[in-house]
Amino acid sequence: MGTKIAVLGTGANGSSVAADMTRAGHDVTLIDQWPAHVEAMRAGGLRIQMPDEEINVAVTAHHLCDVATFTHCFDMVFVVVKAYDTRWITELIAPYVAGDGLVIGLQNGMTVDDIVAAVGISRTIGCVVELSSEIFTPGLVKRNTPPDHTWFGLGSLDPSTAGREAEVAAVLGAAGRVAIQPNIVSAKWMKLIVNAMTMGPRALSGLGAVDAMELPGMRDIALRAGEEALAAGQAQGFTIEPIFGLRREDVEGSNRLLELLLDKIIADVGPHARDAVLHDHLKGRLSEVDEINGRVAEVCAANGRPAPVNAAVTEVTRRIHAGEIKPEPGNLDLVKALIER
Repeated sequence: MGTKIAVLGTGANGSSVAADMTRAGHDVTLIDQWPAHVEAMRAGGLRIQMPDEEINVAVTAHHLCDVATFTHCFDMVFVVVKAYDTRWITELIAPYVAGDGLVIGLQNGMTVDDIVAAVGISRTIGCVVELSSEIFTPGLVKRNTPPDHTWFGLGSLDPSTAGREAEVAAVLGAAGRVAIQPNIVSAKWMKLIVNAMTMGPRALSGLGAVDAMELPGMRDIALRAGEEALAAGQAQGFTIEPIFGLRREDVEGSNRLLELLLDKIIADVGPHARDAVLHDHLKGRLSEVDEINGRVAEVCAANGRPAPVNAAVTEVTRRIHAGEIKPEPGNLDLVKALIER
C-alpha cells in the first residue's frame, strides 16, 4: 500500500501543495473548512494559475465535518491552516494519524509546540515554508511561486524522528525544493523574522508587496521590526540559520542579514504578490499578526526589552480587524506615531 496523505487546510498554500502531490501520483485527501471551496473542487477539480502555466487537477476533497466518518488513518498529515487554528485542528485529526505517522505544519509562526501537544514529538516534523499564493474564488488558486520557485526546510525535533525527514521530502518534493534543517526551530524563527518585516507592515497599507515597500519609511519600519524579532530570537536561544535556499556562509557573520532576507523574499515572490495578511484584511478575517509581530513584542517584553515597531504593527492590525480603520497607506503614519509615543 502507498503512503496515505492528508492535507488539512486547503486554502491557497494547502491547495497548491495538494495539487502538486496529487499530480505526482500520491494518495492525497484534501480536508477544508470552507464549504464552497470543497464543493467547487469536487465539481470541477482544483485550478492552479501560475505565472507560466495553469493546471486543473482532479482531487479527493472533504469537508472538515467528514473527518468523523473516516475509517482509516493517514501516514502523513500536512497542517496548512492559520497558526492560531493549529492546536484544535491537530487535536481533531490526531485520532486519524497512524501510530508511526507524521504531522508536518506548513505554516507561519511557531506552531510546532501545538502540534507536539496534540500528537507527540515522535510524530512531529518541523517545516519552514517559502510559498506565495492567493485564493479568493472557490476552487481557484493564484500561485505566485511555482514549484521551481518554492522552498521547504524540514527538520526533526527529536531523535525518535531523526532521518524521517527524507520520507517527507520524497513527497513534498513534488511541490518545491526541499532542504533538511538541522535546527528547525531556529529556522522557523528565522522565517518569523521575515514575516515580521513583511506581512504585517505591508498589509496595513492595503497595497501589494512591491508597492507597499516603495512607501516612504516602509523599508525602515520593516528593518526595525526585523531587528526586534532577531533580538527576541536571540533572547530565546535561537541561532541564525540559512533559509529560502541561502547558504550558511551567506547568513553567518553577515552585517546586513536583515536586508539580505528582506530582499530575498521580495525577489522570490515577484512583483504582483499580496501578503496573506492583506488577504485577511480584504476578507475581513483575523490575521496571523498576533502570532508574528505580537509574538515578538511579547517575547521582548518578557525579557525587559522594548519592541515598539512590532507592538505598533500589531495594534494597527487589530484596529483594522475591528473595523475601526481600513488598510490604506496612511496607516504607516499611524504606526510611526505609535512608535514615537
